[in-house]
Amino acid sequence: MSGDGKDNFRLLHTMIRVKDLDKSIDFYVNNLEMKLLRRTDFPSGQFTLAFVGYGEEKDTTVIELTHNWDQEEPYDLGNGFGHLALGVEDIYGICDKLEAQGVNIPRPPGPMKHGSSVIAFIEDPDGYKIELVEKK
Repeated sequence: MSGDGKDNFRLLHTMIRVKDLDKSIDFYVNNLEMKLLRRTDFPSGQFTLAFVGYGEEKDTTVIELTHNWDQEEPYDLGNGFGHLALGVEDIYGICDKLEAQGVNIPRPPGPMKHGSSVIAFIEDPDGYKIELVEKK
């Protein structure tokens, strides 16, 4: 091992549990312009996995949406998970578009209080926070 992780490791995906898989796929595909890469039902385990992302899994990190069939209540998001982050062009225009599509924007775009980055926070259908960071 070289110690820098570049040759030995690659981040594959982040998994989040979702209550309504179709609603979540719609959010990530139609609002955030990701592609549905694959969707697989596992009847013996009573769950479905859907992978979404901006590129193929062999090349890019993706999001794994896990839907447990018997989950009736929303998941407790806990206080350990923070957020996903996406780099975007024209953060103000994107937030206007997302707001028009009904996406919740708890922190509208603007400069960070303690830095120079322009950020916003949106929420997916399950309440997971997604930070938008304007590319410089």
